[in-house]
Amino acid sequence: MVEWSPTSWTSKPIKQDVTYDDPEAVKAALTKLEKLPPLVTPHEIVSLRNSLRNVALGKAFVLQGGDCAELFDYCNQATIEAKVKLLLQMSLVLVWGANKPVVRIARIAGQFAKPRSSPNETINGITMPSFRGDNINGFDATPESRKPDPSRLVSAYFHSAATLNYLRAALASGIADLHSPLDWGLGHVITPSIKQKYEKITNAVTDALRFMHTVGVDQDSRVATADIYTSHEGLSLEYEQSFTRLLRHPPEAYPSPTEYKEKQLRRGSSAAISKGYYDTSAHFLWIGDRTRQVKGAHVEFFRGLSNPIGIKIGPSMTTDELVELLNTVNPQKEIGKVTLISRYGADKVSQYLPAHIAAVQGSGHLPVWQCDPMHGNTQSTPSGVKTRHFTNILSELKQALEIHRAAGSFLGGMHLELTGEAVTECVGGAGGLTEEGLSERYETFCDPRLNEKQALELAFLVAGFYREDLERGEQIL
Repeated sequence: MVEWSPTSWTSKPIKQDVTYDDPEAVKAALTKLEKLPPLVTPHEIVSLRNSLRNVALGKAFVLQGGDCAELFDYCNQATIEAKVKLLLQMSLVLVWGANKPVVRIARIAGQFAKPRSSPNETINGITMPSFRGDNINGFDATPESRKPDPSRLVSAYFHSAATLNYLRAALASGIADLHSPLDWGLGHVITPSIKQKYEKITNAVTDALRFMHTVGVDQDSRVATADIYTSHEGLSLEYEQSFTRLLRHPPEAYPSPTEYKEKQLRRGSSAAISKGYYDTSAHFLWIGDRTRQVKGAHVEFFRGLSNPIGIKIGPSMTTDELVELLNTVNPQKEIGKVTLISRYGADKVSQYLPAHIAAVQGSGHLPVWQCDPMHGNTQSTPSGVKTRHFTNILSELKQALEIHRAAGSFLGGMHLELTGEAVTECVGGAGGLTEEGLSERYETFCDPRLNEKQALELAFLVAGFYREDLERGEQIL
């Protein structure tokens, strides 16, 4: 295998590439990005990597969620808080259900670029470039708006920085304080059964915290805040390269203090011993189903990163390709380094997932297994509106859980497209949204998302699956 560098991907064939009219403007934008401060640090990235190791070992659960395509307009207080509160609510429910710590990863502060099935589309008889995300072009259906603009890459950085800045400030200011979980509010979640279940859990947490206060052990700052990591699809490799920097590994990057000390003593002989390349645009990045070619540019770029990474896998993935991918991006077989994000569809998961699990088990890799029940269940209404059915989303999650259990594997998390707003984009759920009701607040600029009510309901149902497993295990004992 050729030696890796942040630019070695440029020698490989690339999918979903963007063509700009002004190469000098692109160069100027990328030069600007290279000089800007990192958005995240190696310490934070390694903290997530270690948490995902626990997920791969079955000691924790990962909840990843957020917008399909983040817009610059979403960089405002209300929208950020709505997402954060929803992830916190869902994670609290999942902690109760799975009886494990929950690692929270948001699709936020950088999820701007989107792959498209076609580079162009025809609207009102006019052919123009497809909308590729706010960091590439505009959504307005005009040829001028859809023209790729390299200055948007710089705008993406500043919107990501502002979002991340407020996210950190909100967490530091107590938005996640478990001493007052009821202050999170349920918003428009008014379905009595969901509200009753949620209040039962929050009451239990409140009772536990009251007990901790009584015995004087509630001073731990961990009950007043939470870690929420950022993530996005690493689609625009020019952008990602600008933030990939050779930085010193923090001590927690090594399995033991002894190994860290040994490497520090030897660091004078080789910079690679104590440093690594970190993509500082986000804590976690993933390769999409359209760009995961083993010999392609995206896999080449990702294989050199010290970040934990994800790979989307679907029905077109062969078992041999899956193992080759893992061997390429994780030759040391580091536990939890790679998250496999399965997205088959409710009608195909039982056909493909068992073979993929068996192939990975036979390879000696131990990745995080995460279910994305959204992308394989996208369909269109008779009028052409894209949507997803809640029953199919839940079905794929439940089947994946059962398949992993039967194979002696562990489904360590779920990956959802969701929003904290009261949108009407996915049909079904306790609210009974029908296809006729989709037009009420259909606001997505790409794929349909779960609204707050549906996302929280899904968390309760998934928590119930895990709770049943726990109770079944107790009965066996």
